[in-house]
Amino acid sequence: MAQDRTSRRIVILGGGFAGVETAIALEKGMSRHERETTEIVLVSENNYLVFQPLLPEVISGTLETLHCIAPIRRLTRWTKLYTRRIERIDLKARQVQLAPGYLPKPLTLNYDHLVIALGTQLNFDLVPGSREHALPFKYLEDALRLRNRIVQALEEADNEPDPAEKQRLLTFLVAGGGFSGVECLAELNDFVQAAVHAYRNIRPEEIRCVLVQSGERILPELDAGLASYAQAILERRGIEIHLNTRMKAVSADAVVIQAKTGGEPQQIPTRTVVTTVPAAPHPLISQLECPQERGRITVDEHLRVTDCDGLWSLGDCAAVPQKDGITSPPTAQHAVRQAKTCAKNILNSLRGKPLKPFLFTGLGKLASLGQRAAVAEVMGIKLRGFLAWLAWRTIYLSKFPGWSGKMRVAIDWTADILLPRDITQLRIRRDDAVHREHFHTGEIIFDAGDFGDKLYVVVRGDVEILKGAAIIATLGEREVFGEMALVSDHGRSATVRAKTDVDVVTVSRSAFQQLVNYLPGVSPAIEEIIQKHGATLPEL
Repeated sequence: MAQDRTSRRIVILGGGFAGVETAIALEKGMSRHERETTEIVLVSENNYLVFQPLLPEVISGTLETLHCIAPIRRLTRWTKLYTRRIERIDLKARQVQLAPGYLPKPLTLNYDHLVIALGTQLNFDLVPGSREHALPFKYLEDALRLRNRIVQALEEADNEPDPAEKQRLLTFLVAGGGFSGVECLAELNDFVQAAVHAYRNIRPEEIRCVLVQSGERILPELDAGLASYAQAILERRGIEIHLNTRMKAVSADAVVIQAKTGGEPQQIPTRTVVTTVPAAPHPLISQLECPQERGRITVDEHLRVTDCDGLWSLGDCAAVPQKDGITSPPTAQHAVRQAKTCAKNILNSLRGKPLKPFLFTGLGKLASLGQRAAVAEVMGIKLRGFLAWLAWRTIYLSKFPGWSGKMRVAIDWTADILLPRDITQLRIRRDDAVHREHFHTGEIIFDAGDFGDKLYVVVRGDVEILKGAAIIATLGEREVFGEMALVSDHGRSATVRAKTDVDVVTVSRSAFQQLVNYLPGVSPAIEEIIQKHGATLPEL
């Protein structure tokens, strides 16, 4: 369904710093007449802006969960907001198609000017098992999910009699040594070290925090001296740092890492893995017929896409040239300045005036290290320790949108000085009845005697069925196992092990029972599988 209109329409795609700030700048720059004749539309899957520099503090409880976000509707008075997924961008027809809302009807937006500020997403395809078992750290729900995982691991570890499993629960690994990874692990480490005193059966020295960085040093965006200082601070707190090392695979039980120079892969048993790298283009970007550079839309110094009338791009998804000869880095300070330049140029193009070039090159960089320490490089001045931490908090508090948001953040920071951090777990119910899992070669998928909680379908690789130490069968792609323990009250009577690296789809016990009971054709198919396995395999 396309929308009829008589006024000009500017459509902005993306609810991050770049998109929201563009809408704000357009509103501020328009005259009353222009507001009446020009419609600003913002499309974002969420109705809030995440202030990402403060996101790590949600993990530690320094900041209340909802206090690192700002409602878009309170930031943009005249902008029309659609909280829908974007299905397709048609540059030739000058249309954007949105997914249906509550009603099963798609929506098509025509535009005169289109601003693409979709950012990037994490690329899970490069590391087997990361999509299934690693936690991303980019959005508000990611921080909340990670915090819940940490608390759950502490709760389980406090009552775990098996030392190996206890150590696995108390090991936390973060992949990526840039700003996001370092700040995430610093706050995570602070949180568990403070929370552990509430658990009688966990000693602080049992906590293991690991940072894996593929580069030669952490925080490569900063001066080498500041990066070395940050590394020394983290290592002094007991954090392990593996440089020149890549994460090779992830499973529910462990992470495999390997040095870039070669050597034997190393396995780190853990239940909590966080990934902040690598970045991948938004899938809609790769489908566009416009100039691109390494997955980013190529724009000129005015933020305009060459040879595409009315098309603009900025933020992480755009390759924006700077006057110093480099491409703008994907930081909030650059996105905000790009947004102001883009908005000004859109208005100038509507008014028939010359466009303004993007001239900003950066004011500095800051990274929080937790425990009132940070490193900073502001306008050529290098700071470290407590002074850098004060600068970090002062700058980001001043940049937080809205006075009410600033007050909430300031109150939370004050309370953190006076009160112990909260260690409650807020469970978020989600539909995990069907999902994918990855297992390394030789890894046990389940043991004999385990409760039959899932049905397994092999997607890739092979698994071995063991009775004691003997291998009695091998199953491959599209073969099913684990069904017999789901239709009985008995535990698994055999062990299943990954013969090769293997990906499986699992169906939970409750979902399996509903499919068998209500979906036509499933029950006969399961009976056929049971009969086939009953002749050759033990109950799985």
